[in-house]
Amino acid sequence: MLWKDGRRSDNVEDQRTSGPGRRGGLVGGGIGTIVLALVALYFGVDPSVVLNQVAQQQTQTAQHAPAALSPADQQEKAFLSVVLADTEDTWGALFQQAGRQYVDPKLVLFSGAVQSACGYAQAATGPFYCPGDQKLYLDTQFFQALQQRLGAQGDFAQAYVIAHEVGHHVQNLLGVEAKVRAAMQRSSPQRANALLVRLELQADCYAGVWAYHAQHERKVLEPGDAEEAIAAAQAVGDDRLQQQARGYVVPDSFTHGTSAQRARWFQTGFASGQPQVCDTFNAAAL
Repeated sequence: MLWKDGRRSDNVEDQRTSGPGRRGGLVGGGIGTIVLALVALYFGVDPSVVLNQVAQQQTQTAQHAPAALSPADQQEKAFLSVVLADTEDTWGALFQQAGRQYVDPKLVLFSGAVQSACGYAQAATGPFYCPGDQKLYLDTQFFQALQQRLGAQGDFAQAYVIAHEVGHHVQNLLGVEAKVRAAMQRSSPQRANALLVRLELQADCYAGVWAYHAQHERKVLEPGDAEEAIAAAQAVGDDRLQQQARGYVVPDSFTHGTSAQRARWFQTGFASGQPQVCDTFNAAAL
């Protein structure tokens, strides 16, 4: 993906830290520490006592201060902020054409666990969208699993993940999310899962809609990018994940759709760029 010259979104909240925190030392204390030692000496106080206290305070401050992000983390944030900005441009224009107002979501990057308006979540939850605060949540370690365990390589595979979660935000703004959740509460577990599959496949289709406009209007896709997104969609199909985890599949428990379905609906959106083609709820076949 040609992203480095792209606009970067301001709607990224980075809650990650990595590596040891920077520790202050006596040298780092500079002139202020020397002045304190001289004042202590003037008043007849052992300077080592003051210096030890200063060192302890600096150590405690360093332990509680956020650790600096690594260069790789910083570049990852820059990439994701460009992807998010591109989705903002696409959906802002599409909503305007439909006479609606698009509200930009926030993207929260976290490590390990996070507190959202939808509750406490751990990295094992995977990327998710919370309608309660209109935020996308992502532990970026998920991308390593996507590449190493699931075989979905490339930066556009990562862009697909963000675009899919943005698709849920679009559903929320359009009222689809609330209607489906209400219908699920009135349904049997099997029927609720079926509704959830259609919700997820529509988000895949919306990811394809974004990819269409990213390419046709801003020319950001490189050769092979669309294939990376399709491979990522296939990698997170319910059938493939269940086969890997259990050795067998249980279709009635599917919540996101099969690998083939997820790839097909992404391609459906990518082929036309029109949100109207993403009506998975009235589709005779998924």
